[in-house]
Amino acid sequence: MHTFEELTHKFSERFEKDHFPPEPASLYNPNRYFLKLGGKRIRPVCCLMSAELFDEITEEAWQVANAIELFHNFTLIHDDIMDKAPLRRGMQTVHEKFGDSTALLAGDVMLVTAYDYLNKVSQKYSTKIISLFNKTAKEVCEGQQLDMDFESKDAVGIEEYLHMISMKTSVLLAASMKMGALLGGALDRNQNLLYEFGRKLGMAFQVQDDYLDAFGDPQKFGKQVGGDIKSNKKTFLLIHALEAASSSQKEELKDLLQSNDEKKVDGVLSIFKQCKADEWAKELKEKFTKEAFEHLEDIAVLSKRKEPLQKLAVYLTQRDF
Repeated sequence: MHTFEELTHKFSERFEKDHFPPEPASLYNPNRYFLKLGGKRIRPVCCLMSAELFDEITEEAWQVANAIELFHNFTLIHDDIMDKAPLRRGMQTVHEKFGDSTALLAGDVMLVTAYDYLNKVSQKYSTKIISLFNKTAKEVCEGQQLDMDFESKDAVGIEEYLHMISMKTSVLLAASMKMGALLGGALDRNQNLLYEFGRKLGMAFQVQDDYLDAFGDPQKFGKQVGGDIKSNKKTFLLIHALEAASSSQKEELKDLLQSNDEKKVDGVLSIFKQCKADEWAKELKEKFTKEAFEHLEDIAVLSKRKEPLQKLAVYLTQRDF
């Protein structure tokens, strides 16, 4: 069994190869630039760890991991365009460096390249793998659209937000694990338990991401802190603050959200703290983490084999970057 760190290193070594043809360089170089920014490689490594939970990692699992990472980066390039984000991983986003139109095409061709890797999977697994991949890709797009829809809604309930996050963030982590389990020879019950482990872990991960966007260290986080506040994103923190705030705090919060004042971020953060949204977010993260561990516990393999995934869950939910 490998640790997350060991598999991240092994995957990164393989993934560093050039995935694109030389020409036109104006299309493919933006993707090379973006992939060289690195990243945590969480989703592809989760696929590999899930395969190894049941058997040795096969070459097909490595190919699916490549597809997952390319798909994830495709979503990031497009998300950055839609969010008008200036930074990703501490560097210029693709659309900032190369322009919106090129970034759009670069993301599209990265998605197509992901399918090139999926097509290397044997017929024994390919139908189920591609079906789950396509279902997940649609759900991620649906989640992103819901996220944008929420920006123009006056009020979003916590259940609505949980559904959106499940689609936008959690299902890709969950599907990565299920695809790995499938390639590792797991039966349906274990595949589904691992899917739910990944989905709940993804929810905890997103709560932590929302928290870090507001309260994280920008040098560690690698993104512009307060970006969600500036773009009026409905996050766990904002939804809770609107539910817990007094009448005067709600009015102040709504005024701040409608402004572009340079003190907007500090003002919103102050209200978050007054409403103890930061403490509430930590409790919610712990709830999802606990539920994730319960699903992992139910998987019918030796407890010793689960330890790398247990350590990964702690790492993802306790991170400060």
